[in-house]
Amino acid sequence: MNFLSGEYECKLDPKGRLVLPSKIKTNLPEDSGNQVVLTRGFEPCLVLYPRTEWKAIYDRVAGLNEFNEEYRHFQRNFFRGNTEVELDNAGRFILPRTMVRYAEIDKEAIVVGLGNRVEIWNPEKYDAFLEKDQQNFSQLAQKYLGNPPASTIIE
Repeated sequence: MNFLSGEYECKLDPKGRLVLPSKIKTNLPEDSGNQVVLTRGFEPCLVLYPRTEWKAIYDRVAGLNEFNEEYRHFQRNFFRGNTEVELDNAGRFILPRTMVRYAEIDKEAIVVGLGNRVEIWNPEKYDAFLEKDQQNFSQLAQKYLGNPPASTIIE
């Protein structure tokens, strides 16, 4: 598994293209080629998935029962506006205007590698989110990592 990590300050060029940082680009899975999928995040950011990662997520969401109203609502919101983009030789790709408006990205962006995906943020929104989220971070660490299940304790 390729691991996308790091936090990078980036600028959009006058044509609205973003250059994917080289450390992110080189860690994209080879079987994704230069194809990535861009979608809206749950927070006010954009999420970039390597095509192979997106396929697994797509299958999970598309597999929900379409006859369940709540599932349809989730699918509709999750899939709206998703777009496949192709990186050029320099690692650039165009951010669609609708997505730029959603994430309120102007001339600068923060690109954050999160393992299997990359988030793209407006720098001010990212800082505000981190400041707010920092209060919960230690509680979440304790909840998810602080108390290992009994089966993992070695005596």
